[in-house]
Amino acid sequence: MARLILNQLGKDFGSGRAAVSGFSLEVREGGFLALLGPSGCGKTTVLRMIAGFETPSDGSIHLGERLLADAAQSLPPEKRNMAMVFQSYALWPHMSVADNVGYPLKVRGISGEVYRAKVRDALGTVRLADYAERRPADLSGGQRQRVALARCLVTSPDVVLLDEPLANLDRHLKQEMEETFREFHQRSGATMIYVTHDQSEAMALATDVAVMSEGRLLQVAPPAEIYARPEGRVVGGLIGRGAIVTLPRPFGDGRALDWPALEPIFAAAAGAASGDRVDVLVRPEDVVSGENIAAGEGIAATVESVLFEGERYALKLVLADSQVLRAYTRFPVRTGDSLRLSVRAAWRL
Repeated sequence: MARLILNQLGKDFGSGRAAVSGFSLEVREGGFLALLGPSGCGKTTVLRMIAGFETPSDGSIHLGERLLADAAQSLPPEKRNMAMVFQSYALWPHMSVADNVGYPLKVRGISGEVYRAKVRDALGTVRLADYAERRPADLSGGQRQRVALARCLVTSPDVVLLDEPLANLDRHLKQEMEETFREFHQRSGATMIYVTHDQSEAMALATDVAVMSEGRLLQVAPPAEIYARPEGRVVGGLIGRGAIVTLPRPFGDGRALDWPALEPIFAAAAGAASGDRVDVLVRPEDVVSGENIAAGEGIAATVESVLFEGERYALKLVLADSQVLRAYTRFPVRTGDSLRLSVRAAWRL
């Protein structure tokens, strides 16, 4: 295996706006990268260029020392030693599970005991050894997805590409398959690139998350880092359930903020001029509200909505200047209640 390098990658379909522009990224060997962004941001186009289904308009794609594609040439998909898992699983309905898994080996001319051993190992990795003779129609959605994973694994690919593979599964199966993907990555050691618009999937699965918007890469970092230190308003809005408020800027150049610095700024925000103001991301878990605040302390807010989530209440709170914060509490509150808030931590975008 080797590093996958995307260098100033671009794709223009002639619509007047490039689908992908100036996209540079290095996927570390054996890493699990999630390409995250809203529909239409270009993430699937990037995946298709890596796979060889689309040719770049600009830039280049390298796997180690090998040039896979640039604007002048493109290695065909079958010569890239990659495997792809689609939303639809793409299984042959008339073939058994074992035959579906072994199909890429047959295409490569592998047969006999080597063929059977590779199929057995691949099915064992996804815990489907006992289902080898069944047809896809006899399997659940999660089991079909495992067959598709085993088919990827059987050829020992350098890179596994996954295009929204959990989009067609219900919530329970998604959780089950997330565990399967993590186990698959650990056992196979393959480099994996996973396209999704679901940030919870990306954060749960990936070793690195690359956030895209309008064809451009905004930030790439491990999940914990991109959650705690997002770069800019778009990334801050996409990751987590935080609220972005615009505040006056009497604080210094530091981006990590705490309550002593924030208290006077929140208090002055309602009457402040629109001059030098900055965007500040506040996560709901960092908002302390209600009975945790001593009488008369904190900043005033009104409860606009309450959602009971079982172990807690999720609150939408409106400040004096009409900006919105989100918070969690274990104490029951009602729409229209007045609360006092403090903010333990925030991040300047």
